[in-house]
Amino acid sequence: MNNEFYVGWGILALINAGLAQGKNRTGLNWFLLSLLLGPLATLFLVLSAKR
Repeated sequence: MNNEFYVGWGILALINAGLAQGKNRTGLNWFLLSLLLGPLATLFLVLSAKR
């Protein structure tokens, strides 16, 4: 696989961590979850309500 794929996946995880903190959720947990789930974690974050 290309290195760009891994870089993009990591950037998405960082973006998800920022989104999670903006919704008063734990950024580190969502970062780690995003490394596993990728775009699905983004979908879950976008659809979830702010705490």
